Amino acid sequence: MPVNPSTLLPAPARTDVPDTAPPVPGPAAAVTTDRQLDLAGDLLTLLRRTTTEPRPDEQLEALTLAVAADLPVLLWGEPGIGKTAALTQLAASLDLPLTTVIASVHEPSDFSGLPIVGDDPAVQGVPMAPPQWAVELVRAGRGLLFLDELSTATPAVQAALLRVVLERRVGSLQLPPGVRIVAAANPRASAADGWELSPPLANRFVHLYWVHDRDVVVRGLGGVWPRAELPRLEPERLADAVALARRAVCGFLAARPTLIHRLPSTETRRGGAWPSPRSWEAALTLLAFGTAAGVSREVLALLVRGAVGDGPGLELLAHLDRMDLPDPETLLADPAAADLPDRGDLRQAALEAVVAAVGARPERDRWEAGWAVLVRALETGAPDLLVAPAAALAGLRRDDWEVPAAVERLTGVIGLAQGADRSVRRVGPVAVAGTRR
Repeated sequence: MPVNPSTLLPAPARTDVPDTAPPVPGPAAAVTTDRQLDLAGDLLTLLRRTTTEPRPDEQLEALTLAVAADLPVLLWGEPGIGKTAALTQLAASLDLPLTTVIASVHEPSDFSGLPIVGDDPAVQGVPMAPPQWAVELVRAGRGLLFLDELSTATPAVQAALLRVVLERRVGSLQLPPGVRIVAAANPRASAADGWELSPPLANRFVHLYWVHDRDVVVRGLGGVWPRAELPRLEPERLADAVALARRAVCGFLAARPTLIHRLPSTETRRGGAWPSPRSWEAALTLLAFGTAAGVSREVLALLVRGAVGDGPGLELLAHLDRMDLPDPETLLADPAAADLPDRGDLRQAALEAVVAAVGARPERDRWEAGWAVLVRALETGAPDLLVAPAAALAGLRRDDWEVPAAVERLTGVIGLAQGADRSVRRVGPVAVAGTRR
């Protein structure tokens, strides 16, 4: 059999394979790598080192007050807007251990408990074992439970969260009173495969809509964030705050009974704040806390609207303003000492109440006292607010009532309303003629 000479020659050397194995890093190279990682860690530590400062922040103040009131709070906001960072900073400021649970990656049994079969289930039953995070919260006795990504949780998980949020029960465990609950969610349009919140779950939360503030972001990236502080409750104001909150909410609902329970008609609005006996109780609690802490009207509006919705919340705040108005009978009794509100809308409402009181019992001396109240308002505030009350009061004049001297001070104001009311056109010239005698 002939032999191929090429098979007897050695194979040519491969040029694409190195002759020797790559060098193994020596101890010096390993030390250098470790050193660089240490320096990277030091740099990250410096970047994460921030401080806080007392700074007015209505959103943070509203959140802190709701947490102090032990009401579940749901922060709504676009992704990356700082909801999680705010919760982390809140827990650190309040010295509460933070437990974060991503609702969307859990099963319903992670909140309702896993059934554990014992020796004799017929006698001992089947207990529901809680997850580890709940056990750790109970052991700590206090903490901030942060339920993140709530709007991406499935309806089954949302149903399992009902008892956690309202009754503070996880499986067979009862969370201690020192645990506060805050959740965060993205609107469905910007959530990852998001769901609308179920109405029963949504109605258990105080809804706060988180938006970024340019100054807060810029200063925070510079290393200084606003400091979250618990509201300063004044001991001597507690009883009065509770009485005011109850009187305000009960008086409002007595006048607007259709707002006691109103389930929105659209799915999106059902997943937000809406009025029910449960949410009105939350609004009453927030009103009492806000009054005792002396928070601003803006903060109080965020909280009340977050509990019962924008429309009912604004109506309650308007009712609260009317409760603070002076009694019109007191103003008519001593017009010279009348203490009228400084805010324009409240001042006009007080003057309209005076005119309404005169109209309810039209007597000459009460009518003249009404003009004296308007003169007092002219002396202490803007004259443009007197046009409508003066026109209405002039319309109450009887033919046998002489025009009081106080109208002289208001002739110019009344002139602005001429053409709107025939009685006003008559009062102005008479008052001027009386001064020329």
